[in-house]
Amino acid sequence: MANTAPAAGDTRLIYGCMALGGSWEPGPHRAEDIDEAEAAIEAALDSGITMFDHADIYRHGKAEAVFGEVLARTPGLRERITLQTKCGIRLADGDRPGIYDLRGATITRHVEESLTRLRTDVIDVLLLHRPDPLADPRETAEALTSLRRQGLVREFGVSNMNAAQTAHLQRHLDFPLVANQLEMSLDRRDWLEDGVLVNTPAAAAVGFPAGTVEYCTANGVRLQAYGALAQGRFTGRESSAGERETAELLRTLAKAKDTTPETILLWWLQRHPARIAPVIGTGRPERIRACRDAALRAPDLGHEEWYSLWLTARGAPLP
Repeated sequence: MANTAPAAGDTRLIYGCMALGGSWEPGPHRAEDIDEAEAAIEAALDSGITMFDHADIYRHGKAEAVFGEVLARTPGLRERITLQTKCGIRLADGDRPGIYDLRGATITRHVEESLTRLRTDVIDVLLLHRPDPLADPRETAEALTSLRRQGLVREFGVSNMNAAQTAHLQRHLDFPLVANQLEMSLDRRDWLEDGVLVNTPAAAAVGFPAGTVEYCTANGVRLQAYGALAQGRFTGRESSAGERETAELLRTLAKAKDTTPETILLWWLQRHPARIAPVIGTGRPERIRACRDAALRAPDLGHEEWYSLWLTARGAPLP
C-alpha cells in the first residue's frame, strides 16, 4: 500500500485518537461514534495533521474500530496518513487486574487484532506501550522482526520507557527504534527540570529518568509528547493563580503572533532542540483546528519568550 504522508520522524504534530469511539465501557461502538470520529479526523486533516496515534486499549478497541470504519468509507484516506498504534497493556477486567504484557506471541496477536479493527493491511508505526518487567528483550525483538519481515508493521518505537530500557531493546534489533512517546507539556515539565536541577537540592524531587531526552535525541528516536495541551490547564480550565498567569501570557503571545494560545503551548514543546512532536488528544473539532499553526508553521518563539513561559509555569526562578 502506497503512503504519501510524512514518515514518523518528519511530522510536526500528531493527532491522538484516545477520545474516539464513545464510552470506555466494553461493548460495540455506535453509529454516532463513527460520525464523531470522522469529524475529528477531518478537522485534523484540515489542520495539516496526517499522523494518527492509537493504542489497542483505547475505549477497549473502539477507537481503532471507529477509525477503521472511517477509513473504509473514505477512499484514498489510508494512503494520505501515517497510522501509529500501541500494544502492551492489558486493561483490568472484573477480578482480573491490569498488567503489562510484551511477550512475543501477545504482541503478534494484538497487532493482528489492531489491523482488523483499523481495516488496513499495514501499521506504519507500532509502539510498545509500557515496559513489561518480565519481557525478554530477545523474544520481543524476534516478534518485532517477524512483523516487519511479514510487512505488517513498517517501523517500531516505545512509549513510557527510559534511555536504558530503549537501548536494551535496541541491542537486539537490526533496525532502529524511531520514537518514544512520553508525557511532556508546559505543565508536566520533569523531563526538562531534570536537566537543569543537577547539583541542587531540588533534584531529588524530580523522578524523570536522567539522560532519556539526550539518548533519544542522539540516537534518532523521535520524542512524541502526549498530554501536550496539559488537559486544558492553560487554555480554558485554569484552577490556580499560576495557571491563570500562564494562560494570560499565552493569550498575549498568541495575539502578538496572530495565532491561538493552543498553538503557543505546542510551539513551546516544538521549540526544544529535541524536535518534540506533540500529540493532541482532544475530540473537539474546534479545539483541533486551534492547533493548526503548530502543524503548518515553524515555532515562532524567541529565546526570551520560551523562557518566560517556562518560568511563569514553574512559578519560581531557576536555581
